[in-house]
Amino acid sequence: MNRFFFFVLLFISTLTLAQQQDAPGRWSATKANAWYAKEPFLVGANYAPANAINELEMFQAATFDPAIIDKELAMAESIGMNTMRVFLHDLLWQDPAGFTRRMDQFLTICAKHKIRPMLVLFDSCWDPMPRLGTQHEPVPGYHNSGWLQSPGAEALSDVSQYPRLETYVKGVVNAFKNDNRILCWDVWNEPDNANDNSYGQNHTIKTELPKARKIAIITNLLPYVFQWARAAGASQPLTSGVWIYRTPEDWKNPAKWSAMETVQFNNSDIITFHQYSTADALTSVIPALKSFGRPVICTEYMARGVDSKFQTHLPIAKAAKVGMINWGFVAGKTQTFLPWDSWQKPYVNGREPAIWFHEVFKQDGTPVDPAEVAAIKQATGK
Repeated sequence: MNRFFFFVLLFISTLTLAQQQDAPGRWSATKANAWYAKEPFLVGANYAPANAINELEMFQAATFDPAIIDKELAMAESIGMNTMRVFLHDLLWQDPAGFTRRMDQFLTICAKHKIRPMLVLFDSCWDPMPRLGTQHEPVPGYHNSGWLQSPGAEALSDVSQYPRLETYVKGVVNAFKNDNRILCWDVWNEPDNANDNSYGQNHTIKTELPKARKIAIITNLLPYVFQWARAAGASQPLTSGVWIYRTPEDWKNPAKWSAMETVQFNNSDIITFHQYSTADALTSVIPALKSFGRPVICTEYMARGVDSKFQTHLPIAKAAKVGMINWGFVAGKTQTFLPWDSWQKPYVNGREPAIWFHEVFKQDGTPVDPAEVAAIKQATGK
């Protein structure tokens, strides 16, 4: 059968697959909890080295930098971090042997520092027009001015490229399917993020796909990404984290979930979520998400400007054994020490935020706030 028409047929049947409460191959809650019982209190960061503006610059052959990764992960080990959330990219699979080799080298460095990363396969956030090769320099004053979506808008819009995406998922997962250096696979970060305030339809750049179209495409595609990873034989759990704010009552009520959230919850072996909000909000949402009877990990938090902080959030999460992975580690080319609204009010002409938004360390290796590092060490027992 022609591959194009094969994928059209897949889409016709997607709603049935997406709505299944026990997606094919999904771990049982018993298996997921047995896996999690062997894990420590997971603490880490969303990690890109300071000299990489995005996923491609981190892993392409010309810019892959084991020395700086080793240096920075040693810093993470020194404060007790034991995981990192690391983003991959589908375009990197155009060099399967080279990318696999660099991935293995990266995982070896992680293991040296007792860090087991969560690897992210796809991402709906920021620039929808990724290109291999030399990446542009950071745009002064903008948060994440060079981060890339995977797949980009062109690939999402072109069904004939889906076999390439399938080959990437199956290839990278199969290469590391039994690798205990990997904690788990996050198959798609914020899949229904339309980047309204950066590249989306509410911004002057407007290079995003129309919001409703993008969300519909990914809602259809996401169940198959889970299936591709499972078909590749992943021995590690799979997840895709919910991120849009809902009340605890709404999380407990499937009728309140979006179609995308239904896909995420019904396919994830472990529950992951983002929490850029107060300590009280974290306290209230944890029991709601734990009511599903599966392990729970927060894969993004810690934005000082919205009162999401290490000192307040880590003790709450540790008491509930909810893993915590903050955004950002060492300040660098991503410029995520700048707030999200820098896209509306760029920090130029010497302007700097009064409070750094993300990051644990400055580029010179000193803590942004020594009290935060103390809180991380206390939480991790370092």
